Amino acid sequence: MIQNKLCIISNEKISKSANNFFCDNLDMKSTPEGLNTNFDIHILARNSSKARSHKINIEKITLSKTFFGFIYSILKSFKQKETKYLIISISPFTFFASILLALFRKKSMTYLRSDGYEEYKNILGFIGPIIYHLMFSLVSKTSYLIGCNKKVLRGKEGKIIYPSQLTDKWFSNTYSGEINKIKLLYVGRVRVEKGIYSLLKIIKDFKKDISLSIVGMEKEVNKTIKQENVNILEIETSEEKLIELYDTHNIFILPSFTEGHPMALLESLARCRPVIIFEEISHVVGSKKGIFIAKRNSEGLLEKIEYIRSNYSKIQEDMKNNNLPLKKDYLKEFQSSILNFN
Repeated sequence: MIQNKLCIISNEKISKSANNFFCDNLDMKSTPEGLNTNFDIHILARNSSKARSHKINIEKITLSKTFFGFIYSILKSFKQKETKYLIISISPFTFFASILLALFRKKSMTYLRSDGYEEYKNILGFIGPIIYHLMFSLVSKTSYLIGCNKKVLRGKEGKIIYPSQLTDKWFSNTYSGEINKIKLLYVGRVRVEKGIYSLLKIIKDFKKDISLSIVGMEKEVNKTIKQENVNILEIETSEEKLIELYDTHNIFILPSFTEGHPMALLESLARCRPVIIFEEISHVVGSKKGIFIAKRNSEGLLEKIEYIRSNYSKIQEDMKNNNLPLKKDYLKEFQSSILNFN
């Protein structure tokens, strides 16, 4: 019988259908499922009226439609003794959750998956980093931090754990593909801070031999995308079909204004598909081969595309030397950190 109780508190919106729960963020599915082998998991999250894509194979999930309902669900969780608390990211909802846990002397861990300063800046403008700084400063004093890289910790003490969704399947049966016609691929959420609308403006007047596929459109979005050289696909839930999408394209592009440890980038590298990013997230390169930094304009992007086209075989050979993190190792390290947290 599993003795360790872990309550995961998230700002993520989750939908419910026929007693099953669904989310759009794959990490919100895979991390709790992976930790479920050693912990009795209970997820507290926000209710979504819109249908989501990834089924979460966790039985105990409590959804709240309002802020006060969210707070009540946290208070109710205090009845479970010897429970450890893991907060996913810092948002207004999870910020108040952290304060509430501290007031009731409940120790918590906060997992930072991205740089909130940059995200809030892109969403709210100059006031965004100020709001996030206030929340981050208090959370860092009341909760033990776990970050996906050193940057997100901003000099605070904490544990670094590199996330990954890569299984052995990602490294099997790779092939070079062709590069005559440029087929760009973006896999991720369609959000302003993810830079996708900036990218669409850049490629709007590109010639016809350059196309872009966007994989990650939610079932309902506020904005519609209609461009001749852009193909829109919903979030892909099949690992095999997602691998096929990488294989049928030749360059992956990550236009984000901010990233912590982008897992789609790792997926592309595993399939030996070169990656183009922009200067704002140059920190994600590290020692990895096959990532190219472009200026955020049409001239800069075309320059990198042509360089990759001219050196495609050599770039792919270099990419085979990448040492990429695996999902099983990520989950093992995460489990160990939680078990050792007191």
